[in-house]
Amino acid sequence: MFTPPPLLYADTHRSADMLYFGRVEVHDPFIAFRAQGKKITVQSALEFGRVKRTGDFDLVLPLEECRARAKARFKGQAGPAEIIATLAKEYGIRRFRVADDFPAHLYLKLTKLGLKLELAGGLLFPEREIKSTREAECIREGNRLCSVGFTVAEQILRSARIKGRTLVYRGKVLTSESLRFALETAIHEQGGNPQDTIVAGGDQGCDPHERGSGPLRPHELIIIDVFPRVVKTGYFGDMTRTYLKGRPREVQRRMVATVRAAQQRALKAICAGIDGREVHRAVTECFEEAGYETRHGKNGSVGFIHGTGHGLGLEVHDPGRVNAAVANPLKLGAVVTVEPGLYYPGLGGCRWEDVVQVTKGPAKLLSRHPYRWEIP
Repeated sequence: MFTPPPLLYADTHRSADMLYFGRVEVHDPFIAFRAQGKKITVQSALEFGRVKRTGDFDLVLPLEECRARAKARFKGQAGPAEIIATLAKEYGIRRFRVADDFPAHLYLKLTKLGLKLELAGGLLFPEREIKSTREAECIREGNRLCSVGFTVAEQILRSARIKGRTLVYRGKVLTSESLRFALETAIHEQGGNPQDTIVAGGDQGCDPHERGSGPLRPHELIIIDVFPRVVKTGYFGDMTRTYLKGRPREVQRRMVATVRAAQQRALKAICAGIDGREVHRAVTECFEEAGYETRHGKNGSVGFIHGTGHGLGLEVHDPGRVNAAVANPLKLGAVVTVEPGLYYPGLGGCRWEDVVQVTKGPAKLLSRHPYRWEIP
């Protein structure tokens, strides 16, 4: 069965496919495609030399020359559609395969110009799910940056003083915002770009994607979820740790221990070929055995209210899922997060998250940081 060659028009900040295809960052949308077994791109004079020198393309074409040929063919019209149509004719291509989020206006123009475009109907590059040794090391570096952030957060929490219902650090009330700024600054200094870091204490931690705001309280659980992008490579890390400054209650200790036990059960279950739903089921069974109920109501949900994990790579949510909804046999070489959590308003939230690469045997850990959560 003939598979049309891929065609892309995007910038690398918004398209992980484009960064995967060319291995070079370009901030403005550009043309890239495969023809005659070669990866080809069109670049302006602004980017031509850099992309040719550092990218992974077999051929870099000057935009100015391509535009001139398109103008001659289309009598003055020379936008991206006309350039693509001109190049397609020159390389004898009549059909391309494009990502499901390919620009609609460009799709329509290209079809009017006679090209046939086939939507991928899923991944444009299914091979993105499998990570090479180099890619795994890039992800490991992202997780090292997560650990840098956790270390700074722990130092601050350790130094903070408890004053009534607040934490005071260097004479100021410690807030989610100030703690987030400190740990993100440390990550920036070591080559990472952290965005939307979660520092959520108390009941704020019961909403898994709540970033957190306002004063952090003593004796309450604090979820810190960091997912920085490594500036040099574009790959992400993604780890979560839970903390408590002060004196934990027994119910908090029990919940934290149960979430860690569920994570360990999932980690032991992961191997090539196992369905992600089975890994997720191992987590839910651990929680059910311990008496932690998941409930969904008109005011929200409590308990274990999200999937166990997701793929990680050039996107925070890369191809691959570990949840109850999607059948996903884990592929040899895939990289996934393992992040069970429990969330109960009044008690707080707890989540442990690490990253592994799938092997034929025990999963290979790509993240490392202690699980010491009690900070006196």
